[in-house]
Amino acid sequence: MTPGAEIAAGLICSGTRSYRRINLAFFGAGFVTFITLYDVQPLLPLFAAEYGVAPALASLPLSVATAALAVTMLFAGTLSESFGRKPVMALALIASSCLALFTAVSQGLLALLALRLLQGAVLAGLPAVAMAYLSEELEPGSVAPAMGLYISGNAIGGMSGRIFTAALAEATSWRLALAAVGMLCLLLSLWFVASLPPGRQAVRRPFRGRYLVTSLLAHLRDPGLLGLFGIAFLGMGSFVTLYNYLTFRLLAPPYTLSQTTVSLIFLAYLAGSLSSSLAGRLSGRWGLASVLRGGLLLLVAGILLTLLHPLFLVIAGVVCCTVGFFAVHSVASSWVGRRARSARAQASSLYLFSYYLGSSVCGTLGGYFWSGAGWGGVVGMVGLLLAMALALAGWLGRFDAVHSPLSVAQATQTGCSR
Repeated sequence: MTPGAEIAAGLICSGTRSYRRINLAFFGAGFVTFITLYDVQPLLPLFAAEYGVAPALASLPLSVATAALAVTMLFAGTLSESFGRKPVMALALIASSCLALFTAVSQGLLALLALRLLQGAVLAGLPAVAMAYLSEELEPGSVAPAMGLYISGNAIGGMSGRIFTAALAEATSWRLALAAVGMLCLLLSLWFVASLPPGRQAVRRPFRGRYLVTSLLAHLRDPGLLGLFGIAFLGMGSFVTLYNYLTFRLLAPPYTLSQTTVSLIFLAYLAGSLSSSLAGRLSGRWGLASVLRGGLLLLVAGILLTLLHPLFLVIAGVVCCTVGFFAVHSVASSWVGRRARSARAQASSLYLFSYYLGSSVCGTLGGYFWSGAGWGGVVGMVGLLLAMALALAGWLGRFDAVHSPLSVAQATQTGCSR
């Protein structure tokens, strides 16, 4: 049976060949998204030294990309409803990979920032549309595990990119490291285009600015979605701030580790990859809100552990934070797809707008806490963000398994591709 025949009967269920193709394609897409976006994170101390700027300014190559991604995310979902989900995602991956190659030959900080701004803007076409594609093409019971695997690709891409660029930058130069990342991502992007089945459930409509505005406003009137958008901002802001300035801390006394050794801290992303898939399965047993709160509590425990001085305890704290964050993101992102009754691409866009805005704003703001109060200041800032996130998660409990637009039983009645 061809993938197209499997899809034609209705929504795609786990265990089918189309489901496996979609999972593998989005695992690769998630890998490309995070490796191209965050490959500069371990290079921030190098940027500070080469361009003679403070840590907060050295974080801008990352922050401008995530800020551009956040804003463009609001339009990418609507464009995909006019031009198709797969074409928009394919263009995003290929264009961002090419821009990654151009960053390797940029001259000066301003040129690097301009290219990273463009890279973040074009990359928005993948994450915003991916959530909508999965929510539309898969039966509801299969969405959370698929989203978990996609986020696992995010985790492994983020880990690989950071370790690879740090090691290669120390051995050669950061420019060669970014060029190698760009070439790898271009090859993976072409593989994504060849592997992903075209979407069959989304209804194309002409692009209308008024529809974009009304659909976004409709989601902003949903209190449950607003809470999830807040979780995205606070969770991602906490996580990026931790990793941005942990590098500066471990390079400095009393640790004085090498660039390559510091980058090994990103191996914690392996644990995050596993936790995102596990969280998707556990949410069906314990409920979305319970798993969400559990992930946030792990983040709190982890950030407090990093206050201790022994290196092994700092590493343990980072692992806890990584496991907790990816569980939170996996649950919250799949919850958005389940809760949105219509215009799911716009709901995904708003979630990811909040997610990457948190990365951009908090990631740079943390630099001032680091410069002014050291690691204790960073932990204090992250702790405040997580306290607000926990309050939101407690309030979101009232929406768990309530107002779901389509139950699994109902989905079975609509027809599910086998």
